Amino acid sequence: MGGMSSDNVHGLVLALSSSLFIGSSFIIKKKGLMNAGATGIRAGLGGYSYLKEPWWWAGMVSMIIGEVANFAAYAYAPAILVTPLGALSMIISAVLAHYFLDERLHIFGVIGCALCLVGSTTIVLHAPQEIPIKSVKEVWLLATAPGFLVYTCIVLIVVGILIYRYVPLYGGTHLVIYVGICSLMGSLTVMCVKAVGIAMKLSFSGSNQFVYFQTWFFTILLFGFILLQLNYLNRALDTFNTAVISPVYYVMFTSFTILASMIMFKNWDHQNASQIISELSGFVTIFSGTFLLHKTKDMGTPAATDSPKLSSSSASSRNEGPTRSEL
Repeated sequence: MGGMSSDNVHGLVLALSSSLFIGSSFIIKKKGLMNAGATGIRAGLGGYSYLKEPWWWAGMVSMIIGEVANFAAYAYAPAILVTPLGALSMIISAVLAHYFLDERLHIFGVIGCALCLVGSTTIVLHAPQEIPIKSVKEVWLLATAPGFLVYTCIVLIVVGILIYRYVPLYGGTHLVIYVGICSLMGSLTVMCVKAVGIAMKLSFSGSNQFVYFQTWFFTILLFGFILLQLNYLNRALDTFNTAVISPVYYVMFTSFTILASMIMFKNWDHQNASQIISELSGFVTIFSGTFLLHKTKDMGTPAATDSPKLSSSSASSRNEGPTRSEL
């Protein structure tokens, strides 16, 4: 490894903190939703009683803290280190659900968690060093280099074709359409996040980067890309089974983000073949663990018999998912 740089260490700590807060937020919010459902109309039936639940708001605060930490992590460490570590939030969520929500973790779920940990460790140990950047103008030069401009044009053309040609025809039956749009735009979003994050880091250290138009350009693009992603991610969640969306979206989003980072920041230029292969192996290992976690997440949970309403609604939702053509 040759020792991690201080920036990589900061990014790693922030990424791990982000996973801890985001993974915990799912459980805390679900606890609030369960309490709200016991005393009022459930959120799944259109109720908003959860807004009065302190547990739900605590979960929202935890998620916001996690997202802020994730944003900051990109300012310090390369995307190839930060992005795959997002899988750790699923481990934290699965373990906490086992202990606090009585959602038993099946043995295959434990294996999935172990695979995610092994893959994450492999990536951390072989992650490239973040290149030193002293001005947002340097990020601008990287973003306007021919290689990344070609990648950006290809992404925008493919996304445009998907939106105007394939969404009306296959959006409701093929998961890859919506997830593809989110993943492709997500790779550009992360590059904007890194640019804005680096600008903020340099500004806080005394070198104001908000006097340059490049900083504001990246910021405007960031918000535009986020809104586009949220639109099509919500469509995917409203149409397809979440258990299928999560692993597919994770793999596609991480793959395109690593590709974009490799092209723009040239993360692999100073690494040898064994380091690159190790990083790719770590990513594949994380994907395997993620897939296993999602495919077996309900295997250890006994069928609910004390709440007919919940049992029938959950059964109907499970029966509804596989009838669609998801891929």
